[in-house]
Amino acid sequence: MKRIIQMTVFLSVFFFVFLALNYYIFSRMGMLLDLSKITVYSLIFLFAISFPAAAVLERTVSHIITRALYTIASAWMGISFFILFLLLGYEILKFIFTIPPYTAGISIMAVASIMGAYAIINGLYLEIKEVDIKITSIKKDMRIVQLSDMHIGSIRNSGFIKKIVMKTNTLNPDIVLITGDTADGSAKLHPYMFNAINNLKCPVFLGIGNHDVYEGVENLIEVLNTTKIKVLRNEVIEFNGLQIIGVDYSFQRNHLKEILSQIQIDKSKPSILMYHVPTGVEAAAKAGINLQISGHTHKGQLFPFSLLGRLLFPYFNGLYNYNGTRLYVSQGTGTWGPPMRLGSRNEITLIKLKK
Repeated sequence: MKRIIQMTVFLSVFFFVFLALNYYIFSRMGMLLDLSKITVYSLIFLFAISFPAAAVLERTVSHIITRALYTIASAWMGISFFILFLLLGYEILKFIFTIPPYTAGISIMAVASIMGAYAIINGLYLEIKEVDIKITSIKKDMRIVQLSDMHIGSIRNSGFIKKIVMKTNTLNPDIVLITGDTADGSAKLHPYMFNAINNLKCPVFLGIGNHDVYEGVENLIEVLNTTKIKVLRNEVIEFNGLQIIGVDYSFQRNHLKEILSQIQIDKSKPSILMYHVPTGVEAAAKAGINLQISGHTHKGQLFPFSLLGRLLFPYFNGLYNYNGTRLYVSQGTGTWGPPMRLGSRNEITLIKLKK
């Protein structure tokens, strides 16, 4: 019942925001291209209802047709943002240059289509990112693969997992750490989606992200119990002399600080923290943690949202150093919403811990 209420509230808010976006896009494009009012209002309704309707259908009666509709609606979401920003750019440029309305409309549609096609193709690739990190207390070099924000659901599911596992095994890691948002929340999870995880040639540990909370943590764990993944929930385990800590995502501001104060961490031994959101590194440093790995930001996923993301998250992407504690923020292995990447890449991170 709680999940249904959350989904209803989210879709209701999303619909009105998406309606406003589509109203501006099609009313403005209608003026530029001289479309009739009936055509404009029909397009506004059709495209505004597309994603909420597809999301409800996919969540209730998931099959190949609903997945296709959901994918198309998600892609439109990304393209609509491209059109929005291009329109805003036109609104500024028209005060400087004389641009015929019809020419402007056709140009905006063409550029948005090219951007959308590129972003979709770019979103299909998985990039291997290698990072070298030195830790003085480690006994031997280790190879750690970080996966984050896979968002397994309607668009990315069992086939995507197989692709990740194949690429990960070629890196010959000692361990795989998954830093949250394993579930997308767009479709019901089934064990077969994650079967390929069992083909990984090393132990796998997972921390909880915000979308895992939306999906329902217990539902996710029930599905993952059929795999070799061990979920770490506000706890620490030791692997080959390395302390691995997993802390759940929480809405509470000082959550990480409070949880770390309750976990027995040996500061004389090397440690790595899985925490989904790239915040709280101050608390991690105080707890004596050597390395925190996070995700969540997606590096903005689609430009120009990367500009906004940098304002929201000081630790946005890549490797940082805070008082000797390293923080690595992944771009994410998958995507949320539009299956598109512009100005970012789907990332599998190979972290080489060195003495």
